[in-house]
Amino acid sequence: MARYLLTRLGQALVIVVLVTLITFVILHFLPGGAARAILGKEATLEQIAAFNHEMGYDRPLWEQYALYLQRLVRGDLGYSFQLNQSVAEAIWQRLPKTMVLSLFSTLLAIVVAVPLGVLQAVRRNKATDYAINAVTLLAYATPIFFMGLMMIILFAQTWAILPPEAPQGFTLGEVLADPAGLVLPVVTLAIITIAVYSRYIRSSMVDNLNENYVRTARSKGLPEGRVIVGHTLRNGLFPVITLLGMYLPALFSGALVVERLFNYPGMGLLFWQAALKRDYPILLGVTLLISLATVFGALIADLLYAAVDPRVRLRAARS
Repeated sequence: MARYLLTRLGQALVIVVLVTLITFVILHFLPGGAARAILGKEATLEQIAAFNHEMGYDRPLWEQYALYLQRLVRGDLGYSFQLNQSVAEAIWQRLPKTMVLSLFSTLLAIVVAVPLGVLQAVRRNKATDYAINAVTLLAYATPIFFMGLMMIILFAQTWAILPPEAPQGFTLGEVLADPAGLVLPVVTLAIITIAVYSRYIRSSMVDNLNENYVRTARSKGLPEGRVIVGHTLRNGLFPVITLLGMYLPALFSGALVVERLFNYPGMGLLFWQAALKRDYPILLGVTLLISLATVFGALIADLLYAAVDPRVRLRAARS
């Protein structure tokens, strides 16, 4: 198991380095450059050249990347001239808010998707299954920004029971002090996740309901509820465990749109504003953090999968 963990950590490190390299190269080839974005359109060529020399942007790309990696090892993510603060400080101020938004939406998705998936599996190929399947397909096919707009129109304008804007505040406590403002962003971000999770749970549950151990449990006279919940559901949750780790990039991309739509002061809004202003240090810092979260999310999913499935532990011990 230890060898398996070390192998996965090594693979994660390689992937993170590749992500930083690709992102670094792409951002530095964008038109305009950081100097023009920071100094403005009226900056002269001499001013731009002086800025690039001071920041090291006139050095060869490989040397810039090597210096960037050296700063990363020291924990230095760079400095944002647009925000007039370090990248680490800017991210740290907004990261807890995005984590809260993602956590609440994920919990809501699991609470709703698991019963839906189980109900579809138990009532497969019947009216209930078809109806839920149609709704989840519609939710999955709907762009998240359109879903958010519909939520605002329905619940903030037509019925006016919820605020159209997310809670504003510098600290996480100030954001949590307005729970009503969190409802629309959380529900909007959770809807597509519910559609994905419920379909995976349905498929997994249907496969497990046809296994021999289920027929054996039923032949022993066990109540149907105990067969479904106590035997089948545990194996049927394996795909959800994997998805929890692999769905982090989708959660962030959804959070980017949701935070922009509801003006939620998290990392998604920070990334959006940095992209508009060509704030390269912020873009690099946020991309690095998301790549780390994605890689280690997949690693945690593998470990959780091994914890609940003895067959995975056995294969890891043999490798």
